[in-house]
Amino acid sequence: MNTPRLHSDTIETVKERADIVDIVSERVVLRRRGKDYLGLCPFHEEKTPSFSVSPAKQMYYCFGCGAGGNAVKFLMEAGKQSFADVVLGLAQRYQVPVKTQDPEEYREFQRQLTLKEQLYEILAVAGSFYQHALRQPQGEMALTYLQEKRLFSEGTIQSFQLGYSPAGWETLYRYLVEAKRYSVLLVEQAGLIRKRKTGEGYYDYFRDRLMIPIHDLQGKIIGFGSRTLGNDEPKYLNSPETEVFSKGKTLFALDKAKSAIAKQDRVVVVEGYFDAIALHAVGIDYTVAALGTAFSQEQLRSLSRYTESKQVIFNFDADTAGMKATQRAIAEIEKLVYSGQVQLRVLNLPEGKDADEFLKSRDDALEVYQEQLNNAPLWLDWQIQQLVQGEDLKKADRFERVSKEMIKLLAKIEDSNQRTHYVQDCAEILSQGDGRLTPVYNKNLSGKLERLRKSIQRNKGKQNKGDLDTKAASITIQPQSEQHLLKQAEALLLMIYLHCSAYREIIINALEEKDLIFSLPQHRFLWQKIIEIYAENEKNLIAKLQDLSREFPEQITKIGHLFHLTETQANDLILRVPMLIRAAIAALEKVTYEKNINYCLAQWKNLDLSNDLEKMQYLSQEIQNAKQKIAELEKERYFSIFDLIE
Repeated sequence: MNTPRLHSDTIETVKERADIVDIVSERVVLRRRGKDYLGLCPFHEEKTPSFSVSPAKQMYYCFGCGAGGNAVKFLMEAGKQSFADVVLGLAQRYQVPVKTQDPEEYREFQRQLTLKEQLYEILAVAGSFYQHALRQPQGEMALTYLQEKRLFSEGTIQSFQLGYSPAGWETLYRYLVEAKRYSVLLVEQAGLIRKRKTGEGYYDYFRDRLMIPIHDLQGKIIGFGSRTLGNDEPKYLNSPETEVFSKGKTLFALDKAKSAIAKQDRVVVVEGYFDAIALHAVGIDYTVAALGTAFSQEQLRSLSRYTESKQVIFNFDADTAGMKATQRAIAEIEKLVYSGQVQLRVLNLPEGKDADEFLKSRDDALEVYQEQLNNAPLWLDWQIQQLVQGEDLKKADRFERVSKEMIKLLAKIEDSNQRTHYVQDCAEILSQGDGRLTPVYNKNLSGKLERLRKSIQRNKGKQNKGDLDTKAASITIQPQSEQHLLKQAEALLLMIYLHCSAYREIIINALEEKDLIFSLPQHRFLWQKIIEIYAENEKNLIAKLQDLSREFPEQITKIGHLFHLTETQANDLILRVPMLIRAAIAALEKVTYEKNINYCLAQWKNLDLSNDLEKMQYLSQEIQNAKQKIAELEKERYFSIFDLIE
């Protein structure tokens, strides 16, 4: 539906209730500095925090790029959303009644709004159904498993609302659709049933499983985790992605742990549901669990809202799978760790046990666990331990391999004092107890590290300047109108995405990192269809898109040229894909800054020098910062895409 025209009362109430710290901290890791908060600016690249948030003024301001405003403007800029969409989202978040200027618009808006509420209701009823089934004869095995295998008390079982999904193929379906009269389409949208691939009808998504409800921060059930009671695969199964549930954005038990995290000023992240429940049961209630996906920056930022020191302790299994999970989780968030925004520690329990197993393994398990928790090494120390574990440094080849890996690790550390500290640590490890060799290895590591860092900086400098060979000079993005520039840059990114699968993740990451979107309708349509097709794990992407021509003939006609490459275009792409991606992203950024300048100029015209001097100074600085950024981006847009796109 079209965004409704909001009443001024709704707008003003939302502005009054929206909390700037609460909103910004979802995207930026903030640390308190006196009365205000400080973090790395989300609107430009920086290593030293210059982004300030004032709770008293309910404003943010970046001293690096000049970005500033209130909570509404932050969400508009960060999420590339319209004013009305942002206000509507905040109204739902802060439970502000929505008024519109048109009664018809209001009725349509309410209809859309109730969809999520209906899904919440269905999920809550399903949760009660599973809890009831646990106490029935058919759930006896599941209850026995919880009580005798997991040793969970009745209080713990009830607190986490654990349940059982019966073994029948249509048990929940009959209850929700036939008995409770819920719409079958809504029950399917809630992720509780699936349509049969052959024949008619639906079947239950969860069958003969222990059920673990997953809640949002307000305590509403948004999905379920489950564990099989037999030999079915997979052993653990989560709800599918729905309108209200996203695995990559959710952390199990955060609704119960958030207060304890704030009180303890640290959070423990474990791998499984039962690990989290077991730790809560013994009083370590500042624990959350990941949901089987790589630990994301969004999840980390969500946690960091509750801990002032930003202390996060990973306690994944110490077996091979658990170690891989730890490495995978760290890879997603290492940028925040290397820059010092998060104090990450890693806890590996003795004998490779997970938290739940360890707590049951000995009488003093809780005391030992807490001691291990307090002494958990910082992530960099843990990484170094992993490099040398099982390696015989007396053998030349292994010594050389370990020292090279150490240098790669040390090169990523941004703080010079921290880097010096770890160089000394590594030198002591390599000296193998011979104090006379420590300064020699220290000097050797420092020299190699300095050369590597200089090499990295030189390469970055070349990339930023668009250091092209003579053959690449024909492919350039040259000065032109905003609309034409958008058309070229967006088409180029889409063309690369379609024909160069190895670079798809790079494009997605670049768009997310810069908070960029496709602006032109035909490109926005294509990107949306790409996402929908990939959500179904389709491999033949271009063929699937071309199949849409019957349903969307007008849209496909406008973008059909992107599905085919000439021989010249194919050769150009193969040779210069990374440079083309950088140039296209820079072009999109340039247009964004140009729009900001136009916005500031429009605001300027309505100001009075005698009354609005401070506002005019602010706008002037915004314009200057945008112009400076545009000048920097021009260096990256060093080449043209006329020949490739047109």
